[in-house]
Amino acid sequence: MEEKKVTKEEAMKMAIAEAKKNALTGYQEGGPFGAVLVKDDKIVSMGHNQVIGNKDATAHAEINAIRLACQKLETHDLTGCVLYTSAEPCPMCLSAIIWANIKEVYYANTKEDAADIGFRDDMIYDFIKGKKKDILQLHQMNRKEAIKVFEDFRNTEERIMY
Repeated sequence: MEEKKVTKEEAMKMAIAEAKKNALTGYQEGGPFGAVLVKDDKIVSMGHNQVIGNKDATAHAEINAIRLACQKLETHDLTGCVLYTSAEPCPMCLSAIIWANIKEVYYANTKEDAADIGFRDDMIYDFIKGKKKDILQLHQMNRKEAIKVFEDFRNTEERIMY
């Protein structure tokens, strides 16, 4: 059976519907976020926020959709996929999107809209920009030992870059 092609508008409506799923649980699974990954105009995966239900700080809608798509497509490289998400991706999700080689993202609510309902993405953006250094202390140690692992990797012909 041939899979149905979806338009951008249909994909976004599905992402918003994924976000609404958490309302049915009284937001016991997670926040109001949903995502849909599309390739060749066909749905590859969908996900919604499950941070609370899974007790996993990384279980954002976009991450869940990316993980499922990678499993279904049996690859870590989601080149050619387009992400539709109910809200502008947070810094973690943006990083995952970039690592997965997704080059196009459509979002509905803005990061400012997320801040208005209590989400703290701006704090992370500020940290990345060199502001708000008090939220995380980074300490380098044991580089002399660890750099040898990197050197071994660089010298291995069988390595797979991503």
